[in-house]
Amino acid sequence: MKKIVVLTGAGISAESGLKTFRDSDGLWQGYNIEDVATPRAFAKNPELVLEFYNMRRREVAKAQPNDAHLFLKDLEKDFEVTIVTQNIDDLHERAGSQKVIHLHGEIFRMCAVNDKSKTFPIKGDIKVGDVAPNGQQLRPFIVWFEEAVPMMEIATDYFRRADIFILIGTSLQVYPAAGLMNYLNAETPKFILDKNLPPVKDYTNIFPIEQPATQGITALKQYLEELK
Repeated sequence: MKKIVVLTGAGISAESGLKTFRDSDGLWQGYNIEDVATPRAFAKNPELVLEFYNMRRREVAKAQPNDAHLFLKDLEKDFEVTIVTQNIDDLHERAGSQKVIHLHGEIFRMCAVNDKSKTFPIKGDIKVGDVAPNGQQLRPFIVWFEEAVPMMEIATDYFRRADIFILIGTSLQVYPAAGLMNYLNAETPKFILDKNLPPVKDYTNIFPIEQPATQGITALKQYLEELK
């Protein structure tokens, strides 16, 4: 089976009602990123940061996978599919996708402040005073700005071995994830699906589909039929 690697971003989740991206006004759901998404922010005001992610956890719990999520799951009938996502929601998993790599963490997992090697499931809220078995305060298992992205090396390996690449719903503005395309082989067909196409003119074998994810999958399906 040919290997498909998919990079997904906020655009695919937005169609399920999750506005998780950074808007042009520099705010993230009404919050300054510097106030809710850095280690310094957590050290300064853990209550604010925890409540921000508690709110997001509630929103994700209410959301449902959309047709684009389900389409990626259905690709597993004909391809070996690996999804590398910048999203922290679990919509790919709930759609049924078997191999999902979360670059930026997972909203339904938590860890100790100073130990990300062990994670724990969380469906409700995290409060100040909630501690891990090692006695440390619990925090969301999220890769914040200014933190390393530990899954990058694993993702890079999949990109190097991809026979087909699909991008859905990411602006390619957040690094290091935005640099993953540099590891694709030049001859690998690259399908770029987004209602606002990101800058990809420096790459070869590009097939742009300038539509929202749930609409663009129709054209993408036709392309992929020829590559089975």
